[in-house]
Amino acid sequence: MAYRDLREFISRLEAGGELVRVAAPVSADLEISEIVDRVSKGPAQANRALLFENVKGYSMPVLANAFGSARRMAWALGVEELGQLGTRLGDLLKPELPSGIMSMLGKAGELWGVLKSVGLGPKLVHQAPVQEVVKQGDEASLVGFPILRCWPKDGGRYITLPTVITRDPVTGVRNVGMYRLQVHDAHTLGMHWQMHKGGAEHQRAALRSGQQHIPVAVSLGGDPAVVWAGSAPLPPDIDEFLLAGWLRGQPVPLVKCVSQPLEAPADAEIVIEGYVDPAESLPEGPFGDHTGYYTPVEPYPVMHVTAVTHRRKPIYPATVVGRPPMEDYWMGKATERLFLPFIRLFLSEVVDVAMPAEGVFHNLVLVSVKKRFPGHPRKVINGLWGLGLLMLAKAIVVFDEDVNVQDPAEAYWQMFGNVDWARDVIIQEGPTDALDHASYRLAFGGKIGIDATAKGPMDGYARPWPERVAMAEAIRELVARRWEEYGL
Repeated sequence: MAYRDLREFISRLEAGGELVRVAAPVSADLEISEIVDRVSKGPAQANRALLFENVKGYSMPVLANAFGSARRMAWALGVEELGQLGTRLGDLLKPELPSGIMSMLGKAGELWGVLKSVGLGPKLVHQAPVQEVVKQGDEASLVGFPILRCWPKDGGRYITLPTVITRDPVTGVRNVGMYRLQVHDAHTLGMHWQMHKGGAEHQRAALRSGQQHIPVAVSLGGDPAVVWAGSAPLPPDIDEFLLAGWLRGQPVPLVKCVSQPLEAPADAEIVIEGYVDPAESLPEGPFGDHTGYYTPVEPYPVMHVTAVTHRRKPIYPATVVGRPPMEDYWMGKATERLFLPFIRLFLSEVVDVAMPAEGVFHNLVLVSVKKRFPGHPRKVINGLWGLGLLMLAKAIVVFDEDVNVQDPAEAYWQMFGNVDWARDVIIQEGPTDALDHASYRLAFGGKIGIDATAKGPMDGYARPWPERVAMAEAIRELVARRWEEYGL
């Protein structure tokens, strides 16, 4: 299902009982963040998207927590359940998986070509709702937008749910990312693209080629599939708008920016245009991040605003991150479900993958596999560390195929019971997330892989492996039939 814009998605949420309109006056300075945090961590039945209609000092409403549950995240991407994302992509990769590594690489590349050939690449339009109001030069100001300050020690106000659009300065290939932006003043923003992200690679390419400006467009709102696609860890040189088009079932309409040689989503609420000087930086931070800790002050590039366009009555979308679970967990869960078939392209033995909320994406990956030979779990661990941004995973735990890794209680029970810590562990150093404060060096530190599978003779395990305790099926069926009789 494709939503024309954010407003259609809001209507869907409201019709499905998933939206609360907050009419009471609230402040964009900390108050909205505290409300969102309580709703995100509160009872599931009270977890709703929040439309703040009366933000003190501003004329536009703020939408938050729109993706903050499995149901809302699924609706945002056009399905009823998140598991359907992987099923749809898995069907696209059939009829059969390739056997050799080169054909696997070819299959993954072929997929994007197929999507482009059937008309799911973005299309250019000449009129756009997001350009109903156009401001350039000195009039292109960030004043008037209810940009949130989320946590007490944040370095300022931050745009937290952007679609950041750049092009490689050499190849011209588009990248769409989701990087927070700190408001330095009415005309400049701090661009927090970390070293492993596509935007940072464009900055490095610009420095190598001697280019002084990187054009940037920051889109806010639009079809939620377009918003989410910016967070997807796609292979380099793959246009995220192509993925959004596939999710929508129709191309993403783009419009030419008014001051930069870029295109932005035509149905967005707001677009901020500008440029980054790759050689310029300013202190950015602190920021209360999804790790639950403040990230420190560090130098990051500066975006200079050259134009602002928006609808006549825009809605400002935002997210609040912090100690999980929060909205970004569900955005990550969508990524986990959608990209499982890609993992299986390279590691066909993988049954399922889970990234629990407490692991904040990169700290813990649980994976179940069909184990076939000595050292197989170690092969999977090292294989995952070699796949895209899974290189940043600090801990990978491998289980047998019958373990439900989506149930952390079951997974932890199996892990702690099945591991001999002297024999079943890999410890090595490698890339870590730039936000990982525990690593002694920035973005480089220790990683652990754990084999939590059942052991046998092929593993060099000489003792008999115990059988799990389970009730006889006949007794289970008997008790199920008589349950009401027991009065329990």
